[in-house]
Amino acid sequence: MEKEDKEDKKEDDQRPAGLLSSQLLLKRSVYEVSLHLRVLTWTRAHLPSRLGHAVPVSEVISVRELEVASSTSISPCSCTSMCSTMTSSDSSPSRSSTTGTSMCTSRCTSGAKGSRRWQKIPQRDDEDSPHAFTVSYVQRARRAAWRLRDVTFFCADAALCGRWVRTLTEQLSALAQRPRRLLVYINPLSGKRHGERIYRHKVAPLFSRANISTSVIVTQHANHARDHLRTEAELQNYDGVVCVGGDGMFSEVMHGLVLRTQRDQGRDHHHPDQDLAQTGLRIGIIPAGSTDCICFATVGANDPVTSSLHIIVGDCQPMDVCSVHHGDAFLRYSVSLLGYGFYGDVLSDSERRRWMGPARYDVSGVKKFLSHRYYEGTVSYLPASDVLGTPRDRAPCRTGCVVCQYNRPLEEEKEEKLKMEESHEGLAWRSVRGKFLAINAVSMSCACPRSPQGLSPAAHLADGTTDLILVRKASRLAFLRHLLRHTSKDDQFDLGFVEVHRVRRFRFTPRFCQSDSELDLQELLQKEVQQKDVQQKEVQQKEAQQKEAQQKEAQQKEAQQKEVQQKEVQQKEAQQKEVQQKEVAGSQARRILGQLCREHPACCRTPPCSSCWNCDGEILPHADIQVRAHRQLIRLFARGIEETPVFDDIIPPGAI
Repeated sequence: MEKEDKEDKKEDDQRPAGLLSSQLLLKRSVYEVSLHLRVLTWTRAHLPSRLGHAVPVSEVISVRELEVASSTSISPCSCTSMCSTMTSSDSSPSRSSTTGTSMCTSRCTSGAKGSRRWQKIPQRDDEDSPHAFTVSYVQRARRAAWRLRDVTFFCADAALCGRWVRTLTEQLSALAQRPRRLLVYINPLSGKRHGERIYRHKVAPLFSRANISTSVIVTQHANHARDHLRTEAELQNYDGVVCVGGDGMFSEVMHGLVLRTQRDQGRDHHHPDQDLAQTGLRIGIIPAGSTDCICFATVGANDPVTSSLHIIVGDCQPMDVCSVHHGDAFLRYSVSLLGYGFYGDVLSDSERRRWMGPARYDVSGVKKFLSHRYYEGTVSYLPASDVLGTPRDRAPCRTGCVVCQYNRPLEEEKEEKLKMEESHEGLAWRSVRGKFLAINAVSMSCACPRSPQGLSPAAHLADGTTDLILVRKASRLAFLRHLLRHTSKDDQFDLGFVEVHRVRRFRFTPRFCQSDSELDLQELLQKEVQQKDVQQKEVQQKEAQQKEAQQKEAQQKEAQQKEVQQKEVQQKEAQQKEVQQKEVAGSQARRILGQLCREHPACCRTPPCSSCWNCDGEILPHADIQVRAHRQLIRLFARGIEETPVFDDIIPPGAI
């Protein structure tokens, strides 16, 4: 045996790296199994190679050797009588005992309480092949879903079996992109509150099979994950961070990781013009929320198993992040949707109905659609003129996207930076002023099961831009057409009142915040009423002066005319007093009604002065904001949505 092991080692040393080919048994048939150029292939003997299967080593999850020979000897179980019956029915005692025991092992096992249950146990396909190894790999299913599949090969030689296991294990160990240690945050209250159960039953077994160690933290309150990442987490001990929850949980992890990176790198994230440092750790998303928009847009499916397999194989998908500032104060980061107007009102109204669960968004959406409010303001943006693609080119972001991989030379980046600095003086910025039903900025398609195309189907994940969508004031029917196109494949921007721009920066100033964004709207309304009263008094004083001059001229006329003029003056003064009293009463009524309309806007047809911003499901405290897109600031355990498999099952004849 020692001589055979030494000979096997010599053969392994002499064999080219990553090259192995043997005839192995699979499902009682002989297969040609080969490992070449980091691709594992198996084809049934005497059949063309194009009819075989191929799996890249990068998508192999684990390799384990099976003890097939020892599986035929087991301890007695609760079905001893049935085993003895099958044994005694055979004419050959020695053969009957072995066969009966094997049948018992493959069909029946006893539970903890003695209850019988059927269980499938792998058996050797042939008595001449007592050794076997199982390869667990990724298999693509429908709708971008991934599944874990096992294939078991049987060998007649223990040395050959060990050589296969050893070679595949070395190939897997050489994959540097695979994580070994992960920090996991679980939100137990997200979605239908199944986060812990999803991780325990679907995710943890896969991590264990791939030999990934984890540190699990169940969040206890809002922003628990963000605060832990910013201050306490020892990030140098991990290869990635995983969040189990919805989009809100991902936002917490992303904020904590980005803020921690800027602090460690000495970057001032409060300054709008500060270039931010890219994060070092990748983020994995296990969907367990209500919509899981980010997971759907980066993987193509809201499936915990698919996301877990993407994490295990070590996929890497860079993603843009938008920073939102109010003046020189940092507000939040955004990766999916910044919505003002309709989407901001829906979120604000739905917060009062959290007891309804996910259905609150439908109720609030119908209510705000019927109210049909518009908001006035000015949008200024810096267009991205030097990037590939446009928001209307109908080319969605997919795996290996050319637009996201497009890297400009360093000189062009410097020239663009100078251009952006000059643009603050108004040289390259463009402005749009008007009345808007909605203002949306999306850094991804924002696709979800309800809206397969998303808000901007051609938005890219990592091109350093954001798509600015302006929906001007229109009728309810026209706005309904725009909303319905989110659920179809029609062009969402082919409407006269909708325009879209691909931008690097933009800022928004509401109508009542153009002079001083921090001034309260109620005080502004009161000042406007006071200014109107002062103007009316000035007009009255001028009119009185003119009338006095007319009276002096009239005194020079005849006495009869004086009496007539005096009566006219008295009548006019009485009318003026009545008008003044009505105006004072009207101003008081407007103040009272204005306060009532602000508290209960649904009872008044006059639209409110300003809306609020919906930033990835969180309400921003200010309406006057400025936004900048940071290219590829974070990285995810994903590879984008795959249109076609990267490796086909059809292998050319000369590949092996």
